[in-house]
Amino acid sequence: MIKLKLLLITFIFFCIVLEGQTLKHINGSAITVDSLTIRIQHLMKIANVSGVAISVFNDNEPVYSKTFGLANVQKEIPLTPNTEMYGASLSKMVFAYIVMQFVQDKIIDLDKPLVEYLPKPLPDYTFENKYKGYQDIKDDERYKKITARMCLTHTTGFPNWRWFEPDQKLKIKFDPGTRYSYSGEGLYLLQFVLEQVTGKNLETIAQEKVFQPQGMKGTSYIWQNNFENNICYGHNSKGETYPVSKRKQPNAAGSMTTTLDDFTKFYTAFINHKNLTKKSFDEMTSTQVRIRSKAQFGPLAIVDSTGNETIQLGYGLGVGVFHTPYGRAFFKEGHDDGWGHYTVCYPEKKIAVLIMTNNDNGESIFKELLEYAIGDIYTPWQWENYIPYDKKNKKG
Repeated sequence: MIKLKLLLITFIFFCIVLEGQTLKHINGSAITVDSLTIRIQHLMKIANVSGVAISVFNDNEPVYSKTFGLANVQKEIPLTPNTEMYGASLSKMVFAYIVMQFVQDKIIDLDKPLVEYLPKPLPDYTFENKYKGYQDIKDDERYKKITARMCLTHTTGFPNWRWFEPDQKLKIKFDPGTRYSYSGEGLYLLQFVLEQVTGKNLETIAQEKVFQPQGMKGTSYIWQNNFENNICYGHNSKGETYPVSKRKQPNAAGSMTTTLDDFTKFYTAFINHKNLTKKSFDEMTSTQVRIRSKAQFGPLAIVDSTGNETIQLGYGLGVGVFHTPYGRAFFKEGHDDGWGHYTVCYPEKKIAVLIMTNNDNGESIFKELLEYAIGDIYTPWQWENYIPYDKKNKKG
């Protein structure tokens, strides 16, 4: 009986401690764990977001990691920390982390033209997929200038994807190295060259370099059969599910499936620059090229603006970068139909957040959630087109 009372007292004590636990903001203030939970639930309800997975990092370690809502609205299946979620362009950050390890090992040089790693001309390689291959640019000699650094900084001159072009052909739209323009094609080119250099496909490389060492058993660049019974669906704004894309070929730019638990493990390793020297980490997460476009995508992506001069918006190697009174911050987003993800880290403060959502409305709560969770009021949400839910409603 005495032991039972002691256990009960201990349990109550830890509940009180947990309730009083605080999360640090970049400006030195703090919030309670419970208040963040309540705020997330409120935002999901008011903005009609199906599911949210979030991890908050203090001192570069996860101190709050929770999932909310549903993985499948129609079947009322809850979202859990081990539910398989489509990672979208978070795939790019993992790939950049891998590339930097090969750079450290002097297997890849950031500034050596990629064609110099290949035994035959780039346009001579054949691909079964019509949206891959480089025959379209065989007469444009500028492809010979493209380097790994250009691929990681999105300055190759390639479009995001060739299938978005009116003629669905690959082209170099500006001189490589001269302007930022988000490009999955550039990341895929670097993946192709790395695979030729190593003799291994990206999935094998990622398993060896990241997924297995970090214990990320639920993460892969290709669809795994064991994902089938634990899958999270993307939803439209009405809560209707999108079909699941079961990718059979690894794509550095966006084929990764992962879980909140797994990606929290990766992000913890990354922000603590595990397997990266401080020099490599700093180079990766510092500005390589300034960004002056009015928006990241769409017609405004080719219109220059001074709107983000205050934060000195730019791009590092695989991640975006901006500057604040609390030091530089680096970020990476992920977006597709039914999915909206965002990560941002303030390395000097050792504070970061990972947000994953499975709904077209998910990004509409990012501005408020970032401010409440870590005090981030500097993320360029307008450039990202993260229109807040209340502004969307007014616009509508």
